[in-house]
Amino acid sequence: MALKKSDLYSSLWRSCDELRGGMDASQYKDYILTLLFVKYVTDKAKSDPNSLIDVPVGGSFDDMVALKGDKEIGDKVNKIIGKLAEANGLEKVIDLADFNDEEKLGKGKEMQDRLSKLVTIFADLDFRDSRAEGDDLLGDAYEYLMRHFATESGKSKGQFYTPAEVSRVLAKIVGIGARTRQDHTVYDPTCGSGSLLLKVADEAPRGLTIYGQEKDNATWALAQMNMILHGYEDRDIRKGDTITSPQFTQGARLQTFDFAVANPPFSIKSWSNGLENDYGRFEFGRPPEKNGDYAFLLHVLKSLRSNGKAAVILPHGVLFRSHAEANIRKELLRRGYIKGIIGLPANLFYGTGIPACIIVLDKENAQARTGVFVIDASKGFMKVGNKNRLRSQDIHKIVDVFNKQTTIERYSRMVPIHEIVAPKNEYNLNIPRYIDSSEPEDIQDLHAHLHGGIPDHDLEALNGYWEAFPSLRTTLFKPNRPGYSDLAVSVAEVQQAVVDSDEFQKFVTDVRSQVDDWFAAHRPVLQALNPDTVPKDLIARISDDLLARFKNTPLLDEYDVYEQLMTYWDDVVHDDVFLVMNDGWCDAAKPRKTIEDKERKLSETPDLVIGSGRKATRYKMDLIPPALVVARYFADEQSKVDALHTAAEEANRAVEEYIEEHAVEDGLLAEAMDGDKISKPLAATRLKVARHEGADAEEIKALQHLIKLYNEEAVAKKAAKEAQAALDLATLQKYGDLTLPEVKQLVLDDKWHAVIADRIAGVVNSMTHVLVGRIQQLGERYAETVGALGAELEQLETKVAGHLADMGIV
Repeated sequence: MALKKSDLYSSLWRSCDELRGGMDASQYKDYILTLLFVKYVTDKAKSDPNSLIDVPVGGSFDDMVALKGDKEIGDKVNKIIGKLAEANGLEKVIDLADFNDEEKLGKGKEMQDRLSKLVTIFADLDFRDSRAEGDDLLGDAYEYLMRHFATESGKSKGQFYTPAEVSRVLAKIVGIGARTRQDHTVYDPTCGSGSLLLKVADEAPRGLTIYGQEKDNATWALAQMNMILHGYEDRDIRKGDTITSPQFTQGARLQTFDFAVANPPFSIKSWSNGLENDYGRFEFGRPPEKNGDYAFLLHVLKSLRSNGKAAVILPHGVLFRSHAEANIRKELLRRGYIKGIIGLPANLFYGTGIPACIIVLDKENAQARTGVFVIDASKGFMKVGNKNRLRSQDIHKIVDVFNKQTTIERYSRMVPIHEIVAPKNEYNLNIPRYIDSSEPEDIQDLHAHLHGGIPDHDLEALNGYWEAFPSLRTTLFKPNRPGYSDLAVSVAEVQQAVVDSDEFQKFVTDVRSQVDDWFAAHRPVLQALNPDTVPKDLIARISDDLLARFKNTPLLDEYDVYEQLMTYWDDVVHDDVFLVMNDGWCDAAKPRKTIEDKERKLSETPDLVIGSGRKATRYKMDLIPPALVVARYFADEQSKVDALHTAAEEANRAVEEYIEEHAVEDGLLAEAMDGDKISKPLAATRLKVARHEGADAEEIKALQHLIKLYNEEAVAKKAAKEAQAALDLATLQKYGDLTLPEVKQLVLDDKWHAVIADRIAGVVNSMTHVLVGRIQQLGERYAETVGALGAELEQLETKVAGHLADMGIV
């Protein structure tokens, strides 16, 4: 079976479980990623004779497998890694983790067992036939681990990882396009584990020439391994402090590059410690001694060629802080180097919770630049655990809007330089000065509260709906007086009135047709999936087309529609495509027995169970869920099974209701109770005793009736169980009879198309709820006038006074 992304993730994370306890995540990442690296290069060397990594005898992962249970496994693993490092010039890169460290891995048998289990987990992964190159499976897995390591390492140790979503934004806005050549250069002066560099290089048709510098030795080693895992064996990643000891120099000048990206440490106070040569970086002013943000920005600017472009992540303070930083900002703006600013949501990064921004630098035609394009993207994110993350739709919207320089109210605009330099702003770039992203205030209408009616200006704020559904407003509202209207239906009837509207029904149908047309256009490509398919190119093509098709659809945000596809792709379709690419449609559709491994704490939830007890066989259907097979081929049988299950539930309910009615104190079944329960055996025992004792005839009759209900329930449950078992067996057998066209129909139409269409229908439903909710809110807000409420209050006061008088209270 093909190695799926989700399977790889779970295997890698289980390996982390084996290391927890002796060290924190910032340390055990070195062990996990080292084993990942050794396993990957070992497998690739077997399948690729031209592999750039030489795996020597005694230096492979297979040699580690042979050590399972060995008392000296820790020391011998170190030697295996040492041989691999020596053969490829990777000393102090892949051999930093000490697999014989008793403090971290335990002593004697504890270390032996822990490392044996760890090797076993990795041994089950097989990268030889994996299409990792086409979809960067390893890169995704590496990011997955880095994200979890950063999360578990805590605030102070998350600096080695830039969230992949933010990296993708920088990569797509930095100016790389179809004409970018492989020999064009990209540079990251604070490259961490290298993920940001790789994302940028991935935007070029054939990659880029990569340069980077990293201060931390262990993180530098991670970057080196990361580059090799991604196929960039010829990268140039150097060690050292970028500000005080830049490694990429040409005499007294800095080496320059075509592109640069950076996520430097925020507001570092010790940036100038040991600084001797500024390499001309501070010609526009020296950054404050206690804040290094502009030191990194100026370093990046100086490292760009005359037409170079860069994107740098920095805290918002760089946009508005005064004194030395204000002077630097003024000089950069006067020369036109700042092309754009993008404000990001707070709490995206692992090293800090403060909001950050992206400064986009562009030296090409800088003198002719007349404005700065500003985006406030701070509202677009999803909450994941204790962090925020950009969604696919947030990434795409930022990139689209920035690259096309599109103006969107409360989101983006081109701010002219003359506005920035005006006395009221004085080169301050704080985003709220130029974009008000706050939602309009919902103003209460005093006249409406006094005299009734819904203000027409509130209804006109919903004009987008009335343009889409021209007759709906007259259906829902009637005139009250000039400037005010009343609901023509009750508040409770608003939703049904909207849903029943012919125009709304047509809108729903049109949206479904748009989805159907989109899927039909791409179905030929989807059904032609093969080992040469590149999944990331496939999803980019079909998702961009979906976005374009819904761009002009009224009321719907095309990015909300896009998100439905992308979420489903990440959750399900990506793995499906990977299975089909590696195994073919029919083999990928075959059921397989679930994996049960208590030693490795691995247990899969079955999709289908045939038999019961110890003889039960559990199956997993990775590509086609059993429900789809049943719905298409066994609909009648499923209806009968559903009816039997309903009958069984009704029989059970009859038992419970009868017990509830009579198993009360002094009730007919009270003597049969055992605590809160009265089972069939208890009822039978009590019936026998009651007959022997000559108990009340009504009690005997009640016990007999309860036993009869229990018998009927047992018969109903047995019938339902047998029918379900027969249907499950028929379903399993049907998998073996499925033809290639049937498999494709089940996956493409019944699964992918149907789910995507339903999810997009959910966007329409959400839009409807917004409209209905607003109308109901307005209807309830102005339903009663102040006068009516005052009269009601007087009546209630009179009534209370009367009651008090009756009680003799004045």
